[in-house]
Amino acid sequence: QLVESGGGSVQAGGSLRLSCAASEYTYTTNCMGWFRQATGKEREGVASIYTGGGRTNYADSVKGRFTISHDNAKNTLYLQVNSLKPEDTAMYYCAASSWYNCYSGSWATGTDFGYWGQGTQVTVS
Repeated sequence: QLVESGGGSVQAGGSLRLSCAASEYTYTTNCMGWFRQATGKEREGVASIYTGGGRTNYADSVKGRFTISHDNAKNTLYLQVNSLKPEDTAMYYCAASSWYNCYSGSWATGTDFGYWGQGTQVTVS
């Protein structure tokens, strides 16, 4: 089970820290990622991380502004979002999959992620 938190409404240029608490950790869930879906748009991958080794992937649109991290002791995934723009407005979802997806060029599609949270809304004005 994945439970997101930390979303909210902020002004452009602001920051938020999204969190995703996982109820269990196995080798089948050690590629974790953040995805977002804006109203009327398709879901897109924002960032992913291999929790066993730290490899990270980022969408071009968020590089330099967003940072993904994972606390193994707390089994919690984070997304630090800085310099927010109105186009970052979306529902943000946490997801988990097997480790190899973090080394796949198609991770951002999210199709191989089998575990999903309910989402947390980020609104930038």
